[in-house]
Amino acid sequence: MLIPRAALAEAAARLREAPEGLRVAAVEADLDPLDLVRAGAGAFAAAAFFSSPGGAAFAGLGTARWAAAQGPGRFGALDAALAALPPGVPAFIGFSFDPGAPTSADWEGFPAAAALLPQIGAVRAHGRSRLIVAVPPGAAPGAVLAAAATLAPPGPPAAPAVAAGREVPPAGEWRERVGAVVAGLGVGGLSKVVLARTLRVGFEPPPDAFDLVALLGERFPSAYAYGWQAGAAALVGASPELLVARCGARLTCRPLAGSARRGTEPEADRRLGEALLASPKEVAEHAFVVEQVVTALRPLTTALEVPPGPVIDRLPGVQHLATPITGSTEARLLALVEALHPTPAVGGVPRAAALEAIAAVEGIDRGWYAGGIGWADADGDGEVAVTLRGALLRGGEGVLYAGAGIVAGSDPAAEAAETDLKLGATLGLFDTV
Repeated sequence: MLIPRAALAEAAARLREAPEGLRVAAVEADLDPLDLVRAGAGAFAAAAFFSSPGGAAFAGLGTARWAAAQGPGRFGALDAALAALPPGVPAFIGFSFDPGAPTSADWEGFPAAAALLPQIGAVRAHGRSRLIVAVPPGAAPGAVLAAAATLAPPGPPAAPAVAAGREVPPAGEWRERVGAVVAGLGVGGLSKVVLARTLRVGFEPPPDAFDLVALLGERFPSAYAYGWQAGAAALVGASPELLVARCGARLTCRPLAGSARRGTEPEADRRLGEALLASPKEVAEHAFVVEQVVTALRPLTTALEVPPGPVIDRLPGVQHLATPITGSTEARLLALVEALHPTPAVGGVPRAAALEAIAAVEGIDRGWYAGGIGWADADGDGEVAVTLRGALLRGGEGVLYAGAGIVAGSDPAAEAAETDLKLGATLGLFDTV
């Protein structure tokens, strides 16, 4: 039995005492959120997981409350739904790169923005863990608790083998598109455009989505591991980039831009990192991102602390330039998200012109790739990572996404190699067949 009987009994007692409407019980429990979602996702249409490098983790099964929105006001609509939740109860949030809903069949079930309060949830933070049971109006608590009681501890996570992938667009065509963007820089002030590409692969056997989340979390312990299951599809990944976090009046963000491979030996790795810090092209690309992030946050903050230069974030296979930014704010999390998204790290500079170039040249439906995923609560606190280093799974097929920032002086072959590095971060989990 995964969930302790005593925790289920205490949750049942609290639900009986709860007023009519949405009933929620939160109790202390020795419960690993990742075990919860791995054990139960197969029995529910909806499931989600999110963890941060600091050790906090959130998991949920089923749907007690759901909100979806699209268009320019999508974040405000979600925030209104979150504000109506009971205090201290986190909901999952996720959203697409574009404000409109994804249009391709790949992204069926993923709206432009969504907030999910699960029926059975687990939260681990500050050395404590809680079971959270939420029962929608008119539903019987007994059925939810009975489902929770059937969950058994999962076995070790397994990774399937992956077949050779198909690049969309093909590599040669993508390099041509990079060249076309470079040639158009400067027109209308356009100075940076992020272009993405995809790799479509087959799995043997079809993967368990949250097994992959577990493996990604093990491989990338300094990343934000995430999973969002919507019916027959699931988005999983381990993002290196925090979009923004809010805890009370304190905000944190850590924009990334500029990448290089890792060295196989410590000295080679150090030299590659130093070269990244000294690269005019990579430093300029990173500066674009930091400048725009600071500009977006200034109206919403009373103070911002921005270091004079970037640091190196090292991950397996790839390293990035990063700038940790902190500040004080009275704005709620989703107001900060609205101001920041999309950052130049996934869009470009200036934003409007870059988005027009992406729509004209890229040729793929990003869906939730380069959007965001995380959690938020009624107080306006929460944490959102940029949905990078991920794969969209449906049956035995997967779509992997990666992008590169195109600036003056970008070399199409070098940009393609950068996206190969990023795709390889996920592909490294699998054997090939």
